[in-house]
Amino acid sequence: MYKSLRILVLAGLAAGALQVMTVPTRAADAAAPAAHYSVATTLVGKMLDDPAADALLKKMIPTVYANEMFHSSGRELTLKAIQQYEPEALSDANLAKVQAELDKIPARN
Repeated sequence: MYKSLRILVLAGLAAGALQVMTVPTRAADAAAPAAHYSVATTLVGKMLDDPAADALLKKMIPTVYANEMFHSSGRELTLKAIQQYEPEALSDANLAKVQAELDKIPARN
């Protein structure tokens, strides 16, 4: 009985030690640099809520930015999804330029 109890206590201590060993890894993940916005996956609303990204969109796609629908219904879409409604302003070439600029600013959490 004493031997079984001792094994259980040692097993519990070992499990606790393993949990403690994973904490620095999680802390390192939290310290990782912020990701960047994406024309293909980031919702427009998230970019509009970030002053730096908002200013970038206003500068790079002014006609799209000026459209009220962009600020209301467009918030739930990506720039790539809005491309079908604004094919000239959001051509593949223009989206690539926007993406290159978005890559220069970190995304806000």
